[in-house]
Formats: sequence, C-alpha cells, structure tokens
Amino acid sequence: MKEQMILDLQRAVKEGEWIAIPLPAVLPEGLEAGSHPHDVRKWLLALAAFPDKWVNRLFSVGGIRLDNGRLLLKAYPHVDLAAHPLLAGAPGSMRAAGGMDAPSILYEDDHCLVADKPSGMAVHPSRPGHYGTLDEWVLRHALMRGQATLLRHIHRLDDDTAGPVLYAKHDLAQWRLDEAMRDKRIDRRYEALVEGPVKRDTGTVNAPIGKDRHHRSRRRITPEGDHAVTHYEVLHRTPEASLVTLQLETGRTHQIRVHMAHLGHPLIGDTLYGARRCSSLTHQALHGKELSFPHPWLSHTVTVYSVRPAWWTAAAQELGLL
Repeated sequence: MKEQMILDLQRAVKEGEWIAIPLPAVLPEGLEAGSHPHDVRKWLLALAAFPDKWVNRLFSVGGIRLDNGRLLLKAYPHVDLAAHPLLAGAPGSMRAAGGMDAPSILYEDDHCLVADKPSGMAVHPSRPGHYGTLDEWVLRHALMRGQATLLRHIHRLDDDTAGPVLYAKHDLAQWRLDEAMRDKRIDRRYEALVEGPVKRDTGTVNAPIGKDRHHRSRRRITPEGDHAVTHYEVLHRTPEASLVTLQLETGRTHQIRVHMAHLGHPLIGDTLYGARRCSSLTHQALHGKELSFPHPWLSHTVTVYSVRPAWWTAAAQELGLL
C-alpha cells in the first residue's frame, strides 16, 4: 500500500491528451527524465497503482513518459467529436426536443461526469438516425467546452425514467466504474408513485426477470430469468396510492416496474405493466433521485442528487402524497 501512495494522484492535472502526475522526490535507481518508456512501464507495473492492462495499453501507443519532474500518461487520445456519428448528422442544438426538460450536469471533473436525464429522452440511439439522445447531448456538451475525448455511459435508464446517468471520460475510468457496477459498489436510489396502499413499510423483491415472448417490449418474472433484487421503503400512502423509495441491488431492464407490478402495485401511469391510464402522466412515475459511486481516480465516494421533475411533484401532490 505504501508503494501505491508514492504517486500523488490528488495533484494530477489534465494537460491536453495527457494526465500529468508529480513524481516523488526519490525515484528508483536509473529512472530519470528521458528514461526509456519500457523502464517507466516496469516501474508502474511494480507500483500497482493502475491496472496492468491500462499501463500496457498506454505503453503500446507511446503514452508513457517521464518529463520535467512529472509522469505523463496519455489517457485522453484526441477524438474529433464534431465528426462523431452521434453528432455529424444531428441538428446542432443542446435543447431538448418535444418540450421535455433539458438535461443538466450534476457532477463533472477530468475523469467522469453525471448527467441528469429527463423523462422521454433515450440514453443511447436505438436505430440509425435516432437523434436527441443523452449520449449525443453529453458529447455536444464536451465539444462546446473544447474537450476532444469520448464519454461512455456506465449504466442506463429507461427512456421515460428521469435521473442521473454516469459517464466515464477515459479508459481507466470506464474499467474501474464498470468493475464497481459489477461489484455492486454503485448505489442507485429511486422514488416512485405506485397504485394502491403498499402494506409493508419496507420489503425486498427477489424475483428473476426475463423477456416476455408474447410482447417484445415487456419483461416478466420467470424462473429462467436473470437474478434481480429490489429493496423498497414506503414513505407515504393513501387508499389510492403510495410513494416509495427503491434501491437496486441489480440492474435489469424495467426492474422496478416489473417488481412493483409483481407486488400488485404497478407504477402510476405505467400501462405497459397493468396500471390504469393517468390523465396527468403519459409515462411511469419513476425518478432516479440519488447516485453514489467510487471515484475512478481517487476512490472516494461521490454522491449526487437529482431534483424532482415538475411532472413528478405535480402527480404526487395530485395523489395527496406530498
């Protein structure tokens, strides 16, 4: 562990395509400015401060240097974002279409970004020519700020679900955040309005989810499905509806919607899963309110909060839940 702390990652800065990290006062014998990248690579592998595969990838593209008291790592290979397929043919606007709320940035630094996705916006394109996605918006945000690097989403939300979506700005961030997602170290919390009074104040739904062969858009509870666990807590209830918060232990497609319908309490407005039509909503009343994740460079926990959309608040007030 002491060896890993030799590099002061807190003082690292982005300089164009490179991350510059101050060198320790004492280097291994024979290692100095201008040393062959192969020798620097061996030192980095011995430190174990970064994954071996990342160090080796950087070495393979000439992305490791010692210069002027700093270690330089080429983490941000230049990308012409204006020519990216998501932007090249898209209307040149940061505005959201169809009167939906515009996305906003909840958190951003040199390594990652969290965008607040509005309801009605897809995270990524589902077909050629599908413009107006959150991926497109985030790339345009980067282009407008002179950032010439790709951003990749770490998780997704249903088109009609509002809330935070996490993006990585370089390969190392993507690998570490993907690993954190697999290890269930990324915590996603939601709030939903559901039909009827949920009887138990807290509970867990542990029921596998798979595709519904009779309806391509639906998912269903099935023994052959993927493991899925949702924890819930009731904050308010009336004879007609309940306000619940939910924490995902897994991340299956439509997981909250399927699990709450399985309990007999489909989300308000979610006609796909048996809810009655709602005059004030054309989609399910589901909002991602909180996202926590280990920072991919410094490892401290980052927590962001999404403000309730106006449509969600209005529906909750109409139901007497706020």
